Amino acid sequence: MTENVAPSEKKPVIIDDLNPNFKDEVAAELGGEHIKSCFACGTCSVTCPVFGVEERFDPRRIIRMIILGMEDEVLQSDLIWLCAGCYSCTELCPRDVKFTNVITAVREIAVKKGYIPLSMKGGVDQLEKFGRLLEVSEFEVKVRNKKNIPQIEADVTEIKELLKKIGTRKAIEGGESNE
Repeated sequence: MTENVAPSEKKPVIIDDLNPNFKDEVAAELGGEHIKSCFACGTCSVTCPVFGVEERFDPRRIIRMIILGMEDEVLQSDLIWLCAGCYSCTELCPRDVKFTNVITAVREIAVKKGYIPLSMKGGVDQLEKFGRLLEVSEFEVKVRNKKNIPQIEADVTEIKELLKKIGTRKAIEGGESNE
């Protein structure tokens, strides 16, 4: 049971580890240039299909957290990985904030700082093993044969080199190499 407390009696939430430069860091990243233009109208949230299903994913709230400097809370959150990239928010934003691009910029910062969801590990494993995110099924092989479409070769050398060069495995597993 919660007790009723008058608004004047509520204690403010104090976050000690705010980074007042976080909004500038996001703004400096490709796609984040317009983050500081947001005036919190809520158009992004109202048009977001993900927010319609998962109310924790609130673009307006995420932008506010960025502007307030809540870097750790934003970068550690699984929410930044939920954006579907549909650009509904971008199309209707009156301030041209382009939230879809902002969330991409935030993801880039998260990866650079080692905040990567474990769910991405499976995708990296698939890339290293098959050179693509999905293995070609027997059914697809049969269809390709029947339609005289060449089979997909499984040379993953280039993919492994690229993953090694960009440090994907190291970022995901905290220091291990891609070899």
